Amino acid sequence: MCSINGMINFKEPSRVCGKVLAAAGERLCHRGPDGNGAFFAPGVGLYHNRLAVMDPEKGAQPMRAFHGGIWYTIVYNGEIYNAAELRHTLAAQGACFRTGCDTEVVLWSYILYGESCPEQLNGIFAFAVYDPGREQVFLARDRLGVKPLFYARCGGNFYFSSEIKGLFASKEIEPEVDIEGLWQLLYLTPVTLPGSGVFRQISELLPGHAARVTRDGFSEWAYWRLQAAPSADDAPTAVARVRELFCDAVGRQLTSDVPLAVLLSGGLDSSAITAVAAEKLREQGRRLSTYSFEYEGNKENFKASLFQPQGDDLFATELAAALDTDHTVLTAPTETVAALLTDATHARDLPGQADIDSSLLYFCNEIKKRHTVILSGECSDEIFGGYPWFYRREMLQRELFPWLHDPHTRISLFDEKLVRPDEGLEHMREVYRRSVAACPVVEGECEADRTARIATWLSTGYFMANLLARKDRMSMYAAVEVRVPFADHRILEYVFNLPWSVKYENGVEKSLLRRAMEGYLPQRVLWRKKSPYPKTHHPLYEQRVREMLADRLHRGGFLSAYLKPRRLAALLEGESSTWFGQLMARPQLLAWLVQLDEWFEFYKVKLV
Repeated sequence: MCSINGMINFKEPSRVCGKVLAAAGERLCHRGPDGNGAFFAPGVGLYHNRLAVMDPEKGAQPMRAFHGGIWYTIVYNGEIYNAAELRHTLAAQGACFRTGCDTEVVLWSYILYGESCPEQLNGIFAFAVYDPGREQVFLARDRLGVKPLFYARCGGNFYFSSEIKGLFASKEIEPEVDIEGLWQLLYLTPVTLPGSGVFRQISELLPGHAARVTRDGFSEWAYWRLQAAPSADDAPTAVARVRELFCDAVGRQLTSDVPLAVLLSGGLDSSAITAVAAEKLREQGRRLSTYSFEYEGNKENFKASLFQPQGDDLFATELAAALDTDHTVLTAPTETVAALLTDATHARDLPGQADIDSSLLYFCNEIKKRHTVILSGECSDEIFGGYPWFYRREMLQRELFPWLHDPHTRISLFDEKLVRPDEGLEHMREVYRRSVAACPVVEGECEADRTARIATWLSTGYFMANLLARKDRMSMYAAVEVRVPFADHRILEYVFNLPWSVKYENGVEKSLLRRAMEGYLPQRVLWRKKSPYPKTHHPLYEQRVREMLADRLHRGGFLSAYLKPRRLAALLEGESSTWFGQLMARPQLLAWLVQLDEWFEFYKVKLV
């Protein structure tokens, strides 16, 4: 894993500035502490920071290859899980490999397959290839958007970067937020609109999309879309196919030239990855390392809820013992979780998920001491139907995203003249209606199948995108690479078209995945109720974020100018309730306000 940056201007090549690229690379050095490099040609500048995972000796970037009288150059961030097969196929077609790195496989895929090359790749990636023969730079991003790629167009210059902060190395790009960006912040974040960078001048290449930059400008297109089609597979066939796809995905993602581990919460998803990974490594005579997470004081302060009916710690340690993994329990100190809210904001370039982010950043910093690559269980709930809106149709009939429990919670805290809440809510409802209308469907399918299909479409396009962004930014801020086996596009393509009755057998969420993992997991793990990523329940955390919020209000800034004191007082005195997803209640809202104020101050955000 790495960071990539670029600056392109074919019409005025002299405007491409090495100092700007070097400054962008410096801002993203956390993503690649093992080396950096730059490449320049007329109208093109490329910069790369490297986190060495495959072929550490020979995998430096930018990487070049010569074919047909042309030198092609790539900067790449990702991992290709079918690299071995592709290498064999490409070599038979004339590719000449000099390294064992998948970067070179991607480069030769472009050289030999052209702009259709992303269709050949199974993996997580964002890359740019300079093709002097066509006088263009080709860009692509993986199908589910595991790896990020942002861009901006200003005054004839085209910039791209793995993170928003890299783009701000150019003085042309201003940290400006218009009213629609403000509505995203106050209604949607940590979710953002697909393709949006929230900042007015910044966009994100959509998942499953490719683009080219030429003398004539910028163009973007989809090389992959999720398709709806009838499925004739019965339940036993579906169980066997899911098991086959999942085990293959895990096996492919265990390849690494640096130490690798699995995040094991004790829930179904991480336990499934752990069980398959442990078995495959055991066959190679290797022992799997695993990590689980806990918070200081949670055993004493945990309170069961609809979303978190029980803690994870015993399930994780029991399964680790049963599978004989080298298991480590990491415990996050409450003071550290609060203190890292600022770093988490800088890592994400946006106010995010409060302690859900800052704790993950802490855990990744600890993991880095022993491991560079980790496998994680994200994306299963969105694909297999782990959330209540998959089977409660009324949650999809509110004309607003179902994970937003109360859309007024945040925006009502602010001056109406600034935030224009009625306009904002109608705007978000229109975004929701358009998103639902864009969902591919099968004519004549039953209501339950249609509801589940729309829920999958919304969950993978929005909610999952947020979780993947969170995992990428927090892990890469600590120079740790995260792989997500459930994000293998083959799994989503297959499960998307299965009948809901197969996925929700006997009224049990994710019953298809549970049945596919029979024989791998003990019954008490296989059928336990879903429990999300853990959060701190220690009362000291809310005390600390209250103090941090009071300090920021005293210092002046965005909150001091626009937060309504009476509404804040009512929030502080009232009952705590969940307002986003499954974890974010009042302590997280107060922490989010701290992050929002820090974001305005640190990035010098201008409202336009």
